[in-house]
Amino acid sequence: MSNYIVFDIGGSSVKWSIMNEVGEIIKKDKIKVADTVERFFSGLINTVIINKNKYDLKGIAISSPGAVDRKTGIVGGASAIPYIHGPNFKEILKESTQLDVSIENDANCAALGECWLGAAKEVNDCAFVVCGSGIGGAIVKDKRIHAGVHKHGGEFGYCIVDYNEDNDEKYLTWSRVGSTTALARSIAIRKGIQEDEIDGLKAFKLSDEGDEVAREEVDKYFRYMAIGIYNIQYTFDPEIIVLGGAISERENYIEKVNEKLHDIFSGNTDGKVKPIIKKCVYGNDANMIGALYNFLNERKA
Repeated sequence: MSNYIVFDIGGSSVKWSIMNEVGEIIKKDKIKVADTVERFFSGLINTVIINKNKYDLKGIAISSPGAVDRKTGIVGGASAIPYIHGPNFKEILKESTQLDVSIENDANCAALGECWLGAAKEVNDCAFVVCGSGIGGAIVKDKRIHAGVHKHGGEFGYCIVDYNEDNDEKYLTWSRVGSTTALARSIAIRKGIQEDEIDGLKAFKLSDEGDEVAREEVDKYFRYMAIGIYNIQYTFDPEIIVLGGAISERENYIEKVNEKLHDIFSGNTDGKVKPIIKKCVYGNDANMIGALYNFLNERKA
């Protein structure tokens, strides 16, 4: 059975795994994100070289933030690591290791991982929503990512979910009002505390403890989540919508979203197709599983 090395680039560390062709993780570790692009690539290359012969590696798969062009190997857009935007990952790593390389956006990789082995493995068409400090996601059609002409397919956080003519920002995006950052910010404003005193996890904890302001804002958070999911259903009409991100691991998260979807369908909407939502199965490992799946599919093409 063939083995591969998979890198998942995050803001503070690069997680890596040795995986076989059926998606099993043989070994995993991480590298601290370097302070220069030269040290960054040296860290990746050295990790490959150390493991290449030991595991008879057949390729390198990468999950990266940003607007990834998987054909060229160049990462556009912006992320927490500015220097990864510009260099050609495929050329640099292949020249140094003599191994084939694939690279894909991290949210797209998470979606592919769930489509291959996780919550969406029984369907062909699904949407993946990352519920975190912002709202991200991916669109999967026939088990393949639909990136779009501008590489913005699945960037659900830019969707308009509300309007307030009294705000400086009149057209309110899903990330702006329906993310965990937005939830914490709203509670901080209402309580008159500094925004850095609260985050999404603390917001939900306050709500669980019966804090009235937190309960109201958490309720609003789930309403925006349901609105966004409803709009995805009637834009793409996927078989299921998979929710990921740390906050979606909460025990009653899916139940709360479904309650708000029920409210929408009980209201004055014309919609009849209720979205089927599921929780991400593989959590933090979904990115690496999907990156490998992307590599294997590229080799078949």
